[in-house]
Amino acid sequence: MTDPADPAEPTTSAPGAAGPAAAPPECPAHTRAPLLSGLDHQQTPTQLYRTLRAEHGAIAPVVLDGGIPAWLVLGYTEVTYVTSHDELFARDSRRWNQWETIPEDWPMKPFLAHQPSVLFAEGAEHQRRAGVITEALETVDQFELAQLCRELAEGLIDTFAGSGRAELMDTYAHALPMRAVVQLCGMSPDSQDTEDLVRDLRISLDAAETDDPVAAYLRAQERIERLVKDKRNAPGPDLASRILAHPAGLTDEETVQDLITLIAAAQQPTTNWICNTLRLLLTDDRFALNVSGGRLSVGQALNEVLWLDTPMQNYIGRWAVRDTRLGGQHIRAGDCLVLGLAAANTDPQIWPEGHIGAENSAHLSFGNGEHRCPYPGPLLADVIARTAVETLLERLPDVVLAVEPYELTWRPSILMRGLTSLPVMFTPVVQ
Repeated sequence: MTDPADPAEPTTSAPGAAGPAAAPPECPAHTRAPLLSGLDHQQTPTQLYRTLRAEHGAIAPVVLDGGIPAWLVLGYTEVTYVTSHDELFARDSRRWNQWETIPEDWPMKPFLAHQPSVLFAEGAEHQRRAGVITEALETVDQFELAQLCRELAEGLIDTFAGSGRAELMDTYAHALPMRAVVQLCGMSPDSQDTEDLVRDLRISLDAAETDDPVAAYLRAQERIERLVKDKRNAPGPDLASRILAHPAGLTDEETVQDLITLIAAAQQPTTNWICNTLRLLLTDDRFALNVSGGRLSVGQALNEVLWLDTPMQNYIGRWAVRDTRLGGQHIRAGDCLVLGLAAANTDPQIWPEGHIGAENSAHLSFGNGEHRCPYPGPLLADVIARTAVETLLERLPDVVLAVEPYELTWRPSILMRGLTSLPVMFTPVVQ
C-alpha cells in the first residue's frame, strides 16, 4: 500500500506554537461536514463510517460539538501512520488552530486543554513520564490482581444474586473496575469520596446533557491532589506512592495529572469492555447457546469486542505540526485529527472479505505508537475484564437478557462505546 501521507513544505511555526489561522467556515472540506455525535452516531456508528468512507476516503472532515472542525481518521493504515509519526502529528494540544473559537465551558475542554500530563508530553519528556507509569504498573502482580477482582466480583454478585434480576452496567461492570483501580492507587474502594471521584471522571469523559463536565473534572482533580498529599506524607504499597517515589522525581502537579490519566484510562474503558463483552455473550448464538461453556471462549469474546465494539471508539487526538497531505486531504498546521479507532478496526481494507475475525490482536483499541496505552496496562485491563466476565458466568450460569437485544441503547458519547444499561434475568441464588 502506498504511503498515506505526502508531507508538504513545513511551515515556519515552532513546535508548540499556534499554526496558521484555521480554515474558514466556508472551506469546502468542512462546509457540510457531519456532526460527530447525535443519535445516528450513537446507535449505528458503522453506518456513519461507511458513508464517510464513500464520500471522502480514509480521512473525513467532521465537526465536534459547538461546530468545531476536525478530521476523522477512518483508515487502519492511516491511524497507524498518524500515531507512528509524532514529528508530523503531535500530542501537544496547544498547537490547535481553533482555541480562539472554543468557549470556556466547552464540554471537551477538560481533557483537551493542555495540562502538565503524560497525555500531552512529547519526546524525551513523554518517555520520562510514560516510563514512570510503566514501571509502577509492572509492580502489580497479575495473579494477586485476579484474586482481588474475583473477591470484588463475588461481593458485588452477592448483592443481587438472590433477586433473580440485575442491571449489570452500574451494579457490576462499572463498580468492579472502579473498586479495583482505586484500590491499586491507594484509595479506599468503599468510601463515598472514592465513589464521587469515579463519578466525576465518568462525567468528564461521558457527560449527559444535564452534567457539567468542567466542574466534574475540577472536583476530580481536587480529590487526586489530596491523595498525592496524603501519599507524600504516608506512602504505601500502591501505584500513587510508587509514582511519587520514582527516581524521575515527578512534581506533585505532574503526579496528579498522571494519576487522573491512569484512573480515567483504566476505569471507564474497562467498564465498557466488560459490559460490551457480556452483551456479545448474551446476544450472539455462537456464545449464547451455552453461555457458561460455549463453543467460543470468553477470551475470544473479549478480543472480538476490541475489534467490533471497542470501549473507546474515538480518541482526540493529534495536531498537525505543519501543512501536510494525508489520505488525499490537505491538512493544515494546527488541525485536529480524531483517531477513529472503531472505524479503523473495521476498515474494509484490512477485512476485504467483509468478515471481521477476532483471531488476532492487531486491533488499535489500546492505541499505537509511543502514546499507546503503556505496557503492561492492557494486560492488567484484561485481567480485570476477564475475571469480571468469567466470575459472573460461573455464579449465574443461566443468565439471559431481560429485554430484547434491540432495546439495548448506547451512551451518547463520541469517545466511549458503552451501553446505558444491561438488564438481565437468572435463577435466584440462595446465599
